[in-house]
Amino acid sequence: MAQLAIKGLSKKYGKKVGIDGIDLDIADGEFFVILGPSGAGKTTTLKSIAGLVDVDDGAVHIGGEDMTSVEPYHRNVAMAFESYALYPQKTVSQNLASPLKSGRTGKYSEAEQTERIKSVTTTLGIDHLLARFPRELSNGQRQRVALGRVLVRPADVYLLDEPLSHLDAKLRAAMRVELRQLGEMSKTTTVYVTHDYQEALALGDRIAILREGRVVQVDTPENIWRTPADTFVAKALGQPEINLYDAIVDDGALRVLGSSLEIQVPRTLGLGAGDHARIGIRPCDVDVLAEASNDPGKVNLHGTVVLAERLGRDVEVSVDLGGTTLIALSKGGRHVTEGAKVTVSVDAADIHIFADADGESDTESRRLGAADQKGQ
Repeated sequence: MAQLAIKGLSKKYGKKVGIDGIDLDIADGEFFVILGPSGAGKTTTLKSIAGLVDVDDGAVHIGGEDMTSVEPYHRNVAMAFESYALYPQKTVSQNLASPLKSGRTGKYSEAEQTERIKSVTTTLGIDHLLARFPRELSNGQRQRVALGRVLVRPADVYLLDEPLSHLDAKLRAAMRVELRQLGEMSKTTTVYVTHDYQEALALGDRIAILREGRVVQVDTPENIWRTPADTFVAKALGQPEINLYDAIVDDGALRVLGSSLEIQVPRTLGLGAGDHARIGIRPCDVDVLAEASNDPGKVNLHGTVVLAERLGRDVEVSVDLGGTTLIALSKGGRHVTEGAKVTVSVDAADIHIFADADGESDTESRRLGAADQKGQ
């Protein structure tokens, strides 16, 4: 096991910024997930840790040792690429055995090689593919072989670049469970890159959210879900996406234009009359009811259903709140018809408030914290 420390890591490709002053401290044996959209700097971060790109500034420490100028093959890291990077002239068995035959990774007997390959192929469900060549495999099978080639040998750090992206939904869900149960991975520092928020929440001990080469927030899945640092983070987690509304402080309350939503502003938030903010409500936190809830901790809003789409067990409901639309998930697939008059109810504690000085850019809004809410 090895602690991984990234200090002020920066890399430019010409005028384009890859990563910009990234700082991360990853503990021994931690399964650490980096989440972000395309172009956020996720892969550049992994390649910088592996030594596959020369950084412009900053340092990489593994196990307390500065590896910034150390060649990749001396860092004892194992990386799985999204593009597979398999040897086309070698069978699956030979591809998996290649890291075990390298003098840089130690010497393994034929029996040890066979045992390690069998353990990985059984877990990944590719033991029937050992005699095939990469050209004879589907994209999903190639990706599992690429992942297996990384996991087949011990390393100080595993680096996984979207290793499940080419798998079908059923296998991807199964592999999320298997990944955390793999023997080597369960005790080895692992950095896992993904653009899928469900993978990040399911797998990570902690998550780092990247945006345009910078770290926006680092925390546990639970804390990031409940207290996103800004609206960029809030929008990165959850499907359907969080509802966001422009609001302005008026007479001690945040009022949303075009709806009856009103939120009392605690003095601790430091908002005064005329200040702008944004209100965030996750669709999964909303109940669609025929009548208003009597729970004093609930905010009740009244509107008309304009669209109802069944998503398997649940129904995604668009509700017009008098000019402002709110997306809700009708839990358990409760029957909702378009045109119906309904009440949407949400726990006051589940409503997010974000500061927004100019009232325009939601991507820079900063989390303020919980407030006392009421519905009109």
